[in-house]
Amino acid sequence: MNGWSSRANSRWILTCLAVLSPVLLVPQAQVAGQTLSSEEQAMVRFLDATEDEAIDLLERVVNINSGTMNHEGVREVGAIFREELDALGFETRWVDFPPETNRAGQLFGERMGTGRGPKILMIGHLDTVFEADSPFQKFQRTGDMASGPGVADMKSGCVVILYALKALGHAGLLDDLSIVVALTGEEESPGRPLSITRKDLVEAGQWSDLALGFEGGVREGDTEYATVARRGSTGWTLTVEGVMGHSSRIFNETYGAGAIFEAARILNEFYEEVRGEEYLTFNAGVILGGTDVTFDDEAKAGTAFGKTNVIPQNVIVRGGIRTISPEQLERARESMRAVVAKHQPRTSANITFSDGYPPMAPGPENYELLLRLSRVSQDLGFGPMEALDAGRRGAADISFVAPYTPGLAGMGPHGSGAHSPDEMLDLTSVSRAAKRAAVLITRLAQDREDNPR
Repeated sequence: MNGWSSRANSRWILTCLAVLSPVLLVPQAQVAGQTLSSEEQAMVRFLDATEDEAIDLLERVVNINSGTMNHEGVREVGAIFREELDALGFETRWVDFPPETNRAGQLFGERMGTGRGPKILMIGHLDTVFEADSPFQKFQRTGDMASGPGVADMKSGCVVILYALKALGHAGLLDDLSIVVALTGEEESPGRPLSITRKDLVEAGQWSDLALGFEGGVREGDTEYATVARRGSTGWTLTVEGVMGHSSRIFNETYGAGAIFEAARILNEFYEEVRGEEYLTFNAGVILGGTDVTFDDEAKAGTAFGKTNVIPQNVIVRGGIRTISPEQLERARESMRAVVAKHQPRTSANITFSDGYPPMAPGPENYELLLRLSRVSQDLGFGPMEALDAGRRGAADISFVAPYTPGLAGMGPHGSGAHSPDEMLDLTSVSRAAKRAAVLITRLAQDREDNPR
């Protein structure tokens, strides 16, 4: 990396962090603000004037079904944002995936500025969990609240990205900025292999000086939160084999314990011996056992056949792990492998791990970004912001770039009920989030200009 967060500048960053460490450890602490510049005031006025326009766009894209597997719908929503980015002077491209991934692709837009500001990656996603056959299909508004598929997760976040950029353009600040906008089309169910479907995003992360993720923020009472860390998500598959025979012979030296008892031992020891480390969770999501079992990974469904008078010979368990760091993930894997290796008589077992979302570890530069965002929020009159507990957030696309660049997530509007027919959004938070993003980017660029490194 280079620029604002380059390794060459690490001593400068650590010096700042040493001075600011009490605030970083307690992000909710009051920090003296600064008045808004004339350009920042112009952006605020612009976003106030275009608030209804932004909500109209949100309604338009929410009313287009873009469930992950509705490829046509994902592309249609992408085309709307592509047209808007084109109008802002971005060079846009739709990234198609090979047919075997069975995904629609993703939208990238880039605008290379004068080089005076940091290189910023802005991340969102176009798809939702609600497929074309879902009964939950339409945007509905009641006062300042709206419901609809993806209204909070995360079509409103994509609208915030767009209107923050429009505000920067309105204030004449966009030309100095180098920005890549990445709107993936299958964040809710990523296509495999990830080496293909996240290739462009990873390359954008390697290019960037910082990344901003616009999935929904969190508000509880008067307190608002942003995300400095997200746990990663990795899949695991446990297969167990036993010796089939008449159930009257189970537990003897010839037939042993059977596959289901061995699977039960392993899962119980996972619970007793692996569980307990902070931010580590693991879940067994589906289990099939009997004489014969099958599992379709794409359909997430399978079959099992067995009889009560037959010792079961096969078990398959599919599950997932969530961790806060690569080191924690490796510790969990090693512990699970050790449990699996302790076979009961006449059984064998194997556990494998699949690629998933990497963790977004809570690095000091992420806290520095939060501190800057909190100052922006206070100067806008919205109050300070705190760091959300990483245990409360799932995985997200920003995690794929976390190994390469500092980042801040949860910069979108706030709502509730994501992934359910109760999904709601506070519409007043759309303009609020766009103002924060636009002013934060402005100040990051100004910091780069005032402190060339």
